[in-house]
Amino acid sequence: MDIALWSRVLHFSAQKHAGQLRKDGLTPYINHPIEVAYVLTEVGRVSDPALVMAALLHDTLEDTQTTTAELANAFGDEVCSLVQAVSDDKSLPKAERKRLQIEHASDLNPKAKQIKLADKICNLQDLLAQPPDDWPLSRRLAYFDWAEQVGLGLRGVNAALEAHFDQVLARRTELH
Repeated sequence: MDIALWSRVLHFSAQKHAGQLRKDGLTPYINHPIEVAYVLTEVGRVSDPALVMAALLHDTLEDTQTTTAELANAFGDEVCSLVQAVSDDKSLPKAERKRLQIEHASDLNPKAKQIKLADKICNLQDLLAQPPDDWPLSRRLAYFDWAEQVGLGLRGVNAALEAHFDQVLARRTELH
């Protein structure tokens, strides 16, 4: 295990997300990619270094000024490709991005599907534990419904992640 490489990945992600908060307005954003990587390794038993690195970096292209060249130069083409695969095109309207996630989920490669599934698990858990103050119940329920639709296209790659996803989805009744 290359500790220096893991340190660089975490530092890069933390620097890129510096000053960003989760939708709850309280949680430092960097907690999210760390949680996604944790779910992959602990729940999904993933041990592929490129997959875990991409999980730690999965929102850098989408939510920061990071370029694909910068990511590829720092962490290689495979990691960059995985991050690209799970990144939305922020130039599109939100409704279109959400529609495309549903439409393209089944087309993702197996590694990208696992990142996307872990990401959805973490987002749903966050909505259950600490929903944004400005999200009414109807919006939180709609997010659960949308995530479930995306999740349908992510099946067949990691039974443990899929079972955990289903368990979290079943908790939608806890929303208030």
